[in-house]
Amino acid sequence: MLELAQELHERGHKVTVITTWPEYNLDKTTITRAFNALEIENGISVLRVKTLPHHNVNYLIRGLSQLLMPFQFLRKLRQYNIKPDAVVIYSPPLPLALVGTWLRKSGARTLLNIQDLFPQNAIDLNILRSTIQIKFFQWLERYAYRTSDVVTVHSEGNRRVLIEQHPDLAPKLQLLHNWVDIEHHSVDKRRIDFRKKWAITQKYVAVFAGVMGPSQYLELILDIAERMQDRSDLLFLMVGDGKERAKLEQHATAKKLTNVRFEGFISREAYPDLLDSCDIGLVCLSPQNQTPVVPGKILGHMASGLPVAAFLHASSDAHDLISASNCGVSAYSNDLTACVLAMQNLLADAAEFNKIGQRGKVYASQHFSKEICVTALEKLLLNDQPL
Repeated sequence: MLELAQELHERGHKVTVITTWPEYNLDKTTITRAFNALEIENGISVLRVKTLPHHNVNYLIRGLSQLLMPFQFLRKLRQYNIKPDAVVIYSPPLPLALVGTWLRKSGARTLLNIQDLFPQNAIDLNILRSTIQIKFFQWLERYAYRTSDVVTVHSEGNRRVLIEQHPDLAPKLQLLHNWVDIEHHSVDKRRIDFRKKWAITQKYVAVFAGVMGPSQYLELILDIAERMQDRSDLLFLMVGDGKERAKLEQHATAKKLTNVRFEGFISREAYPDLLDSCDIGLVCLSPQNQTPVVPGKILGHMASGLPVAAFLHASSDAHDLISASNCGVSAYSNDLTACVLAMQNLLADAAEFNKIGQRGKVYASQHFSKEICVTALEKLLLNDQPL
């Protein structure tokens, strides 16, 4: 969202970002900062909304929070008399699409950017089980698509799924790749040496950095680490927080995994330095997933020139992406033996890590650069691209 706002601002658009109040997944510096409801940051208006808790809470409270969000967002927009000509909405949370539905009545062109196919992903993960809840969110999903001008998905597989489910809406279902800021991930001079900061002595570091939730299925990383304890030169570094972190740490302690280490969230600014301090970028998703989702984390690893080790469900389009770009290895996350073998094969090619990483960076620059993807989005927002 930040990168999109910055790029549109640089292209001469007046940009307002409306988001929830910063409370979750913050680094130590941001936690101590004071925020206002409306601030101007580098020419971009940032409007913050206080909502019910929606992270590290049970799914009932989280669902209620998300259902109330569109009404809270609309009230805040009215409070500050903000009347956009166009709006980009990210889903999930799917209920936020109702903000676009309402603004569209006033003439705003609405683009709904689908990152996860909800409610299907929640059904796959057994988060949604009630027939009534499933039917409600399926109705809401179709209503959101029908009342948006454009619905974008980040891979061809996701578009195919939606067209199969909603063939009458095919003209408005557009492919728009997730983008990555190549320049932001390019480290000319490392400002923070995380190996030194955290006293890491292993020769190779495989890093996962981000939210540690049930969908990430990070117990698989611990199982791989357990199988690879003979590699004293390899550290599995887990950076971040989330609902599953305490359980994962307990799991690692119980198994006496000396090759696994946990650290807290770091800032967006420090993230490129972290990746530059590591050797392999880890990505993991639960085998219960059935949708073709491509984790955005892969693009960050590619942009940083970091070889990728991805352990994903069989239907993820990321397997084809990694194969096409030749930027690392992937395996099905329901096959522990295959995942361990993939890591071993990648490490056997350690002398070529730089070449592997550079192949990924070149591919990301050609297909997923912020400039290329935002140009495509801008055309959709300005209605310059026929539907």
